[in-house]
Amino acid sequence: MKIISYLDNKMPTYGVAQPDRTGAGYLIPLRPDFLKTYPSIKALLENDAMDALADEIKGREATVSLADIDYLPPLYDAEKVICIGVNYRKRHPVDGDIPPPKHITTFGKFEGSVIGHNQALHYPDSPMCDTYDYEGELVLVIGKAGRNIKKEDAFSHIAGYTIMDDGSVREWQKHSVPAGKNFYAASACGPWMVTADEIDDPFSMRLSTRLNGEQVQSTTAGEMIFSIPTLVGYLSTFLHLKPGDIISTGSPEGSGGSRIPQRFLKKGDQLEIEWSGIGILKTWVGDTSKR
Repeated sequence: MKIISYLDNKMPTYGVAQPDRTGAGYLIPLRPDFLKTYPSIKALLENDAMDALADEIKGREATVSLADIDYLPPLYDAEKVICIGVNYRKRHPVDGDIPPPKHITTFGKFEGSVIGHNQALHYPDSPMCDTYDYEGELVLVIGKAGRNIKKEDAFSHIAGYTIMDDGSVREWQKHSVPAGKNFYAASACGPWMVTADEIDDPFSMRLSTRLNGEQVQSTTAGEMIFSIPTLVGYLSTFLHLKPGDIISTGSPEGSGGSRIPQRFLKKGDQLEIEWSGIGILKTWVGDTSKR
């Protein structure tokens, strides 16, 4: 299933999307009684209620056009938004040529920093705007709580996958990683959460990031320095991972800061971040006056 969070009369809700290859299509809205019991995707995961969702949509028609909805990040109410630092071999966008890391590095996204699919990214206010960058990333959605999770058990704790644009203001990243990674509405997540049963081989999922139609990033999940099971095991050593937590797994070569010469985002730029098996996260760089 492709489960999508959106606003209905300015209130958050969710449904099951039935998109075509381009992301157009319709969704099946959920009935009030079901939403009262499971008001968000996070609540659905906390109650281990995927089977209940499957029963809820059985025989139902997709009646709401995806073109007409106001998207939210799928796990907009996540307790933890965990991001991984350098996890692909690449030229570092701040520090230049550096050796592959020996240890996993982490940071978090704060409330207000992440928008949904088909929304305008907030162009950071001057004087920070000159180093605003993009990073296409695969996101793991935790479905089962755990601590000290063994690598061989990691996938049993993953309910599904989505996509992140880890928006970064590189000049402020020099001050601290959280500073550069948490500008208001500078990152995006979506368009939906794809349940894990739809992905036959997570390691073969392929990324294609396109800036104004030009491919600027390409990789597979199998090329990570620290694999998906390694990340889940490591994070669960010091965190209690809970249903609805998300883990953004890092970005490969090709972001603006790692290019020579560097090429940072400008107003009007169009971003498409596609992961095979999931879909395409589309955003654009908006005018600050619109927010």
